[in-house]
Amino acid sequence: MFSNLPPVTKALLIANGLVFLLQWALGDAALAQFMLWPPGGGDPYSYTFLPWQILTYGFMHGGIAHLLFNMLALAMFGAPLEHVWGQRRYLTYYLVCVAGAAACQLAVGYWTVSQGGEAYPTVGASGGVFGLLLAYGMLFPNQRVMLLIPPIPMKARTLVIVYGVVELLMGITNVMPGVAHFAHLGGMLFGWLLIRYWRGQPPFGKRPPPRPRIVR
Repeated sequence: MFSNLPPVTKALLIANGLVFLLQWALGDAALAQFMLWPPGGGDPYSYTFLPWQILTYGFMHGGIAHLLFNMLALAMFGAPLEHVWGQRRYLTYYLVCVAGAAACQLAVGYWTVSQGGEAYPTVGASGGVFGLLLAYGMLFPNQRVMLLIPPIPMKARTLVIVYGVVELLMGITNVMPGVAHFAHLGGMLFGWLLIRYWRGQPPFGKRPPPRPRIVR
């Protein structure tokens, strides 16, 4: 299966795996400046937001289960999208979703700190993965997929709606506070906006039709 994956998806899997091994070898304290910190920083390392964190946090993970679930979803949903879009557009989309998830999480983190809440870093490829999930549901809405927990088959479009609603409810009610629910939603939002932009759909307006080429 790994040998049949398209090149960008394979490279992303390898990069995430290597960074996780680096985390395990050096410890989180040595790599804390690459996690996504809210403006103002906080304990335990007293770091604050730095520009490169918008992307670097998306290659770090909080544990082996976190890594495996994200990489499984990356392979399942990313590979078909890369085959359809090609390498450049696919990589652009993934990184935009990671950065968009970071932007939403930074806004939530800033609000939390301003209200006297605890500042904590965010890591994980989940923002990018949720963006891939949304794109898969938009491009292959009737494709049957299987949930892992519980093992229920459903259409891809239904899966996207279910995950989006669940993440929104969990974020609003603060269920599982250690999970960056609004980062997940941010990945989906920015992915949706980028697809709408590529398609020339609102809120970006219609693109003018391409000029015909004159063959001489």
